[in-house]
Formats: sequence, C-alpha cells, structure tokens
Amino acid sequence: MAFGGVLPTSTKHRNASWSLRRVLRSREKVLICIAGLIFLIVCIGPIFFLPDLRGGLNNRVDNVFKVYKQMQKVGPELILPAPPLLDKSEDGAPAFVRGIHNNLEDDLHHGDRARLRERMENDDDLKNLRVIEKPLILSQTSTASSKVALMGQMDESVRLEEVVDSKPVPRNSGDGPVVQGGMDTDPVARQHRDKVKEMMLHAWHGYKSYAWGKNELRPISKRGHTAGIFGRQDMGASIIDALDTLYIMGLMDEYTEARAWVQEHLDFNELRSEMSVFETNIRFVGGLLSIFALTGDPLYRDRAVHVARKLLPAFSTATGIPYAIVNVANGVAKNYAWASGGSSILSEFGTLHLEFSYLTDVSGDPVFKEKVVHIRDFINKLEKPGGLYPNYLNPKTGKWGQHHSSLGALGDSFYEYLIKSWVQSGGTDTLARDMYTQAIAVVTSRMLQKSKSGLTYLAESKFDRLEHKMDHLACFTAGMYAMGSKTIQSPVSQQHMTIATELGNTCHESYVRTNTGLGPESFRFSEGMEARALKSSEKYYILRPEVLEGWFYLWRYTKQQKYRDWAWDMVQSLEKHCRVEGGFSGIQNVYIENGHKDDVQQSFFFAETLKYLYLIFSDDSLISLDEWVFNTEAHPIPIRGNNAYYRAAASSIAAAANEVGGGAAADN
Repeated sequence: MAFGGVLPTSTKHRNASWSLRRVLRSREKVLICIAGLIFLIVCIGPIFFLPDLRGGLNNRVDNVFKVYKQMQKVGPELILPAPPLLDKSEDGAPAFVRGIHNNLEDDLHHGDRARLRERMENDDDLKNLRVIEKPLILSQTSTASSKVALMGQMDESVRLEEVVDSKPVPRNSGDGPVVQGGMDTDPVARQHRDKVKEMMLHAWHGYKSYAWGKNELRPISKRGHTAGIFGRQDMGASIIDALDTLYIMGLMDEYTEARAWVQEHLDFNELRSEMSVFETNIRFVGGLLSIFALTGDPLYRDRAVHVARKLLPAFSTATGIPYAIVNVANGVAKNYAWASGGSSILSEFGTLHLEFSYLTDVSGDPVFKEKVVHIRDFINKLEKPGGLYPNYLNPKTGKWGQHHSSLGALGDSFYEYLIKSWVQSGGTDTLARDMYTQAIAVVTSRMLQKSKSGLTYLAESKFDRLEHKMDHLACFTAGMYAMGSKTIQSPVSQQHMTIATELGNTCHESYVRTNTGLGPESFRFSEGMEARALKSSEKYYILRPEVLEGWFYLWRYTKQQKYRDWAWDMVQSLEKHCRVEGGFSGIQNVYIENGHKDDVQQSFFFAETLKYLYLIFSDDSLISLDEWVFNTEAHPIPIRGNNAYYRAAASSIAAAANEVGGGAAADN
C-alpha cells in the first residue's frame, strides 16, 4: 500500500524532469538559431543592402542615389536629367547612354546652367562627379520589340518612382506655343476669365479639403465619391483631370500639390479592381500625356505608359477589338452584359487612337499604336448597315450587334476621334480623314433633321427608324462639324459650318428653355415639344461640357460675340444653381429652380467645363487650335509638325515604331 503510494509520485517527478530538460534544450536551440541568424545578417546583409558592396560597381559611378540627392540640394528648382542604364563599358563599369543628348548642361536654361556651375564649383562633394539617374527597367512586351529599344517603360514589379529627363520644363516665350497667360484685350472677357478661375479654385479647394486622393467629391455631404467607372479604389481621378487646367490657368501652387500626389500615390500596381478601359484612357492616359506635353516633365509620360500597360490585356480578343472592362490586378477583361449580347461599344473602342498613337511617339514603344491601328483597319473593312456604324460590335465574332447608331451616348466620340486623328497627325492620317468624310456624309443625309420651327438636330437611328431625340453629349457635334469644315477642304465645307452653327443654336435652345438656364441630359422633338426633355430620367444636369464645347469651337472659328455671351450665361447659371459651400454639384431637374442636387462634383468639371469656359474668355493664342487638339476629355494633345511641344522620342525610334505598324500605320 505504501509502495503503491510512492511509485506514482516518483514516476511523476521523473517525467517532469525529462520534460524540463526537453524545454531547456529547445530554448537553447532557438537561442543558437537566433544568434546564427543575426551573425548572417550582419555579415552578409550589407552585400544586398549597400550599393557600395553589391555587384562590384566601379567607384567612378557608385552610389547613384547619393549623387542624385546632392544634385537636388544644389538646385531643388531644377529638374536634373540623366540617361537610363543601357549597357556596360569595356572596363565593366555601367555606361549611361541617352542617344539624343551627350551633355547635361546643353539641356539646361542659360541661367540655370550658370547657377548650377557656380554651385558645383563651391561644393566639394559634387566636384568631379557625374550625375546619373536611377535607370528605368526595360521589358520586352511589344510584338515588335525586337525592332526597337523600348523607352519610357516602368518595371511593374516595384513601386513607381519619379524619373527625370533631359528636356526642361517650358515657360511661355516668343518661340513656343502659348500654354499660360493668353489674356484677351477685351476687359470684359478678362473679368469673366478671372471669375472662371475663381470657380476653379473653389471647386479645387473643396476637393482638397474633403476628398483629397478620392476619385471625386460629394460637395454637399463633404466626402469622397468613388464612381464605378473608376473601380472601387481611390485613384485621384479629379487630380489627374485637373492637372492641365490648373497649369493652363497658372495656378501653380495647386498644380504643384497635384503633381506631388501623382509622384507619390499614382500607382496602378496597388489597384485590385475592375476599371473602364475607355474612361481610364481618356482621363488618366490622356490627362497625363497632356500635362507631359505642356510641361515636358517625364514623370507624366512614364506614368501614362504605366497606366496604358494595365489596359493592354483588354485587347486580347479574337478580333483585337478590346473589351470594355479590365481588372488591372489580374488582367481579366470582359464586356458589359447589357451591351447587345456582351458586345464592345463603338464610342469606347473607337476613342483610343489619339492617346495610344501619341503614347507610342513619346515613349518609342510601338505596341500602343499597333493596337489602335488594328482597330481602325478592322472596322474600316466591315460592311456598314446602310452606311452607318452601329454602336455595338462583338469582339469575338467581329459582327455588329444591334443596329443602333447615335452621335450621342454609345457612338459620339468615335466620330470625334476620326476628324481629330486627322488633325493631330498633321494632315497625314488620310485613312482617318476618309473614314470621317464617309461617315459624316451618311450621318448628315440620314440623321440630321429639322424641327417644325426650324431647329437642326441629330436624331438616333434604330433599325432604320429615327428616334427624334438628341443627347446633351451629342452637342459636341457643333464643334466637330466646324472643325471638319476648317480642316478638310471640300465642296461641303461651307455647308458643314452652317450645320455647326445651327447645332450650336439648337443646344443653346435646350438651355434657355429650362428654369435654371442649364440643359437636360436629353431633349426631344415632336409635334408638341422641341428641345425639351420628356422623361424624368432625361431632366438632370451633371456639370456636362458638351454644349459649351460646341460654343468654344464656334467662337474660335467665327468670332461671333453671342458664343461668349452664352458662355457667360452658363457661368451665372452654374453659380446660382450648382455652387454649394463645398464645390459644385449637379442638379436632378433643370426645369425646377432650387430643386434637388445630386451631390457629385464630376472630375470632368475640372478637365472640360471649366477649361472650355476659361479658354473661351482667353486670347486665341492660348492653346491654339493650330497647335493643339483636345481629346474627348478636353486634354490638349499637340499636333505633329505644328507644335514644338510634341516631344516625340528619338527620331530613329519613332521611325521604327511607325515602320512596324505597317499598312495604315504609315498614314499616321
């Protein structure tokens, strides 16, 4: 009994002793492992983390980032360029080659060069050091990449960082395009322009205060608004859309803070959502390319390449006609289910040419122009029902969807980009010109109508029957017809200018026939109704620019004072009915004064509405139509051959990009 009582106790203690020894041994092993790991980190880590010890870099060009930081201290107001890493020299040290410029000083303004030399001579850390920039990582993704050295491409595996270029940021001078200033001699016009600038500041400060970094602002509830067209994440759409407007208006403090956001936060590698290919192109790619052209700042060019590459998976279809939506994280693309059996939309896949063509020219990568040239060739060869382009095309079968044609929603900017591609190419894109003249001839003969009282409008064609409705979006056609009249000399040029003025007048009527002085989303023509909305879903106004856009072109081309007067009436209506404490809001019913507001300040209010208002009250030299063409988001793109700010890549690379396009690409 006593033995039985002792044995379990003894066994229990022995088991506890063995367990303790095991614990102690495990802890000893952990400590030894930790000590060993620390030793390895201390001994080997510097090889990976210190540039002086990595890869045997030659002492003459070591520590790239320290040198660059020192250069920033010399003159922080300077953008100091340096060429990318392309090869190695014979002695094994990295050789840095630009291909266009061999001397950094040659690319600086005279005053900047003198200040830089003086500072370098007085700074011991900078003497005898060559300035080199962190190189871009080039990757081969183009189908024709073997023919050219791709420029301006970002490494998508790392977070984007700013890159600098050898071209200085321009300022207005007598020998270059006027991109700032441009004050009109008319004192009334100057006062009106100042008012528009104040509106821009009010809208911008509201966005900055309540929605910074968000896509758009809800100015009444004072919070951010993320629309479905931008995906589900914050992408700063309003910042990108506002950049060139801020710069043109000379609002440099606001422009500088916007640029800083682009440099620090615009990174599509961080996105995990679906995005509209069309909206991303016209707002982000177009906005970045525009401000690159205006300033020469390569940060914008490289971000534009970065964004455009995220859209390329959408083009992976049997026909090359892109899908409407792409997930920028995994490249999965698709179309809207409601779009005529999953078809692509004419106004979306037809509104890529300006941006993608120019992007190839400034980056040297032919893949972008290849994509849009293929689209152009493909649809040009298709048979058009009744000579019209339907709004839907199946990207898998290459067949048209529903026979619905419109110069408003779903079709509008396809026609706009035909004439503008002709203009932007400097008159060399003859295919775009021919497609435009053929299409607009059919549109004019079949869709252009006159109301009972004589108002000219563009109806919609649905299965060979006309619907006598015109969208606010279709009011851009006043400017399109006017541009065609001025840039394509033909027997119908004068007729088209007459049509342009009549369409501008009809769209004005849609405004003055409301209680707010702002036009509805759509307006109809019937026996008892002209230029008025019928359905409640057609009566809203969301700060749209298309009516004003038409007046802008008509003002530039005709100089009739009424277009400025109409624009000023619009300013007063915006102030009275859309301005709120936090910015500007759309309204839900243009026929009701003091009605409900939609609480959204659209990003295109910065890019288009306020820009067109500012320019219509400016001298014609500011963003001259002889030097610039606006994309459909009103971002100015320089005209090749007419604009010193075209900023193409090296001529040999641009020539190679044109060559690989083949066929119709030669016309571009």
